[in-house]
Parts: sequence; C-alpha cells; structure tokens
Amino acid sequence: MIQLSVIILNYKVPYYLMQCISSTEKALQSISSEIIVVDNNSQDESCQWVKTHFPNVQLIQNKENLGFSKGNNIGVNIAKGKYICLLNPDTIVGENVFSCLLNFAEQHQDLGIVAPQLIDGTGNFLPESKRNIPTPKIAFQKLLKINKNYYSKLAEEETGKVDILVGAFMLMQKSKYKAVGMLDEDYFMYGEDIDLSYKFLKAGYQNYYIGSQKVLHYKGESTLKDKKYRERFYGAMDIFYQKHFQRARILNPLIKLLLQLAKFLHAKTPTKNKTVNCKEIYWVSDRPVLERISNKLKKEIIHISRDELNKLEIKNSQLIFDAKSMEYQEIFSIMTNLKINQNYFRIKPVNFNFTVGSDDSRSQGSVLNFDY
Repeated sequence: MIQLSVIILNYKVPYYLMQCISSTEKALQSISSEIIVVDNNSQDESCQWVKTHFPNVQLIQNKENLGFSKGNNIGVNIAKGKYICLLNPDTIVGENVFSCLLNFAEQHQDLGIVAPQLIDGTGNFLPESKRNIPTPKIAFQKLLKINKNYYSKLAEEETGKVDILVGAFMLMQKSKYKAVGMLDEDYFMYGEDIDLSYKFLKAGYQNYYIGSQKVLHYKGESTLKDKKYRERFYGAMDIFYQKHFQRARILNPLIKLLLQLAKFLHAKTPTKNKTVNCKEIYWVSDRPVLERISNKLKKEIIHISRDELNKLEIKNSQLIFDAKSMEYQEIFSIMTNLKINQNYFRIKPVNFNFTVGSDDSRSQGSVLNFDY
C-alpha cells in the first residue's frame, strides 16, 4: 500500500516546479509514495519538463485554470496513498520532513492536518505558518496592525496544536480529508486553507504544527499582486465569513465594509521587486565554480566550502548553494543563520542549469537560467 501521495498543483512556475519535484523525490526515497502534478493549463514548459525530467511523476493536464481547490481535489481523487500532502510548486522540502510528519501523524489519532515551519527565500520565518481562527474581530485587529491574536503564540521551533495552517504544505489522512468535505471549490484561490483547517477543527480533530521541520516557500511566486489578486483574496474571506460565521449575520454589512477597506489599503501599497546590490557572490559547494554561472553573471564568483562558511563573516553578499553537494535542510539552516547580515540566497537544483531565489517574500522571485 502506498503510504503518501504528494499532490503539487502547478500554474506557470516551471523552474520552481522542477526544484520542488527534485527536492520531493529526494525526501521520499525511503517512503512508499507517489507524486502527482496537476497543471492548471500553464501553457509554458511545465508539462513537457515534467515528462522529460520526471517520467515517474503522474501528470494531469487541465484544459483550463480550475483554481486551487478544484485542481488539488482532482489530484486527490486519483491518489492511492493513505496520507496526502498538498504541496505548492514554489516550495523546497527538507530531506526529513515527510518521514517526520508521517511518524507524528501515526502517533496522533486526533490529527486533522499537520504542517512544518515555513521560511521564505531570505531565510525568515513566515508567521502564517501557524495562525489562530481569523474571526471578524481578529481580522479587524490585523487590519489595524494589531497582530497579537492573529498568529499562534506557539514558538517557531515548538511542536503543538494550532488552529490554521497554510495551503503551501498540508499533510493529512486522505479518508479524513474526504470526510470533512475536501477543499471547498467555492474558493477559486485563497481562503481555502483557512476553510479546510477550520472544518477539521469543527469535525473534532486537532491541527498540529511541527516547528523542528522546515520547508522553504517562495511565497506567492505564482501570484501577481494585482487588482485580480485583491479581488480574489478579499472575496475568499467574504465567503469564509458567510459560511462559518452566520450567527454574526447582523455584522455582515460591517464585515463587508472592512473587507472593502482592507482591499483599498492594499491597493495603495504596491510592492516592487527589491533591488539588491551584493558586495560578493559565493558559490557554496564541494565542486569548483561552474563556468556557466560566472559567464552568465559576468562577475567573479568566490568558491567556498561548507566548512569555510563558519570561519568567515559574510555580509551583504549573495550565496549560491549547490544542491548536488548539500542537503536542503542544511541549506535552510545556513540561510537562517546568515540572514541577519543582509545576505541573499540562490539554490541550484540537482541536474538543472538554473538557480532560483527570492529576496523579498512580498514580491516575485528570481530565476537565472544558464543553460546555453
């Protein structure tokens, strides 16, 4: 019997998808598992690259963009695993994350969803990894930038019960997922992870956060923060309140007003890609600097081993990690340790001639393709 089915819903992020599948395959080596990629009509290289580089991955090619909930549910409906993991394509998983979370799940019969700590491309912790139920009151407080009740007080590295987990990585038992109604397809994008987490709680299960395990999430890489994004995001929250807080029906006009206000304020603060000027560029690997990278960047690249990282004080620099000579969980640890010195990070996946990275979780990431 297959223990775990990993479902990756892709939309127009072929480079990040390749990195995601590569790290996922590595982390699943000792687990009876399958990977299912559902493509929401990307109309780019994504599907062909999956067929070429990962022939063992099951690929579903939708003829249109069906949204997050419906796309994932299509993958779940063909999944053969006892457990399923919904995984964003703009993530990189550590080598031990699946085995650790599966062991935890087997030991907790009350488990609804379990998820790890998420960090962004700069090595910073993503606080939405563990949230409380966003009641209208708490959502209003967050709008006023009073966040003390929005996020769980559980420490970043702790393990414990939380209310709401992120759709970028959700591991759960398939039978329970179907029993609570799966991802609600009324949501096209956004809000469905809050809804699913809350449905598990209402069904009497507990959601758990495992802070010792990290997954890198290039947050929102496949999403352009434009007017359509704002409409979908705040529209999703309206659906959530209509579904789960009908006892507060008298507050509905106020809730709609607050959502419109939040959408307006969001529109007034657009985010641009961050301009980064690095003093040095380091190639972190057991192998010499790849000539293709230095030629592409047209800059001198300094080769540095993992052992040398601990001996040097690296500041205002870019580090390119070679995944062929390092484990991803080691890369995550280095990023977390070096982030305070205004350093920026790129990762070269195994068997691919490109690097991926992101210098700001609020803007789109960076891909350097040196396959020539």
